[in-house]
Amino acid sequence: MPAARESLLDAAYTALARRSWSAVRMVDVAAAAGVSRQTLYNEFGSKEGLARALVRREADSYLAGVERALSTQSDARDRLTATAEWTTSAARDNALVRAMLTGCWSERLPSPTLSAVPSSSAVPAQRRADGALPSPGDFVTIVRDRAVAALSGPGANKSDSHELARSCELVVRIALSCVAAPPGEGGVADLVRGALHRQLQA
Repeated sequence: MPAARESLLDAAYTALARRSWSAVRMVDVAAAAGVSRQTLYNEFGSKEGLARALVRREADSYLAGVERALSTQSDARDRLTATAEWTTSAARDNALVRAMLTGCWSERLPSPTLSAVPSSSAVPAQRRADGALPSPGDFVTIVRDRAVAALSGPGANKSDSHELARSCELVVRIALSCVAAPPGEGGVADLVRGALHRQLQA
């Protein structure tokens, strides 16, 4: 991603932490990034385009964290637990990630339509941002499928793959429930390990 685009997205994210999206002004974002307002409009087209690009970047960052969580441990249960813990921590620390995962967009946040919008942008990254944005259900599917791909052994049979997919989806849904209603002592890790233990014994 070009440096100016990334700087503008950083500036927009910082501005959003201080005030509601409706109060974020394009001129202030450009000034904070050290570029002209024209550069901002050339890159994103409009404030709606900036919002879509910001949401797309945070979605990509969350999913990159999922990939890291799935590759940090050797044991499948530990990898799924790490994925659930990443999901809850990312949602706790980032209001945009929380809104994307739950579908609950507060009035402080930008809330771009999830469907694709017409794009005439010459900027490839903006054309991607103008495409469809993931819904909460899409995130469940994406994370489940990435977990299955990371955990599937060579030569796994169809029955094993089906059970693995069920376990992975269960973990994702437990993590999302913990985003909506944070767990008490033991946290998400205990819930995930307990659910996986019961599922594997069933």
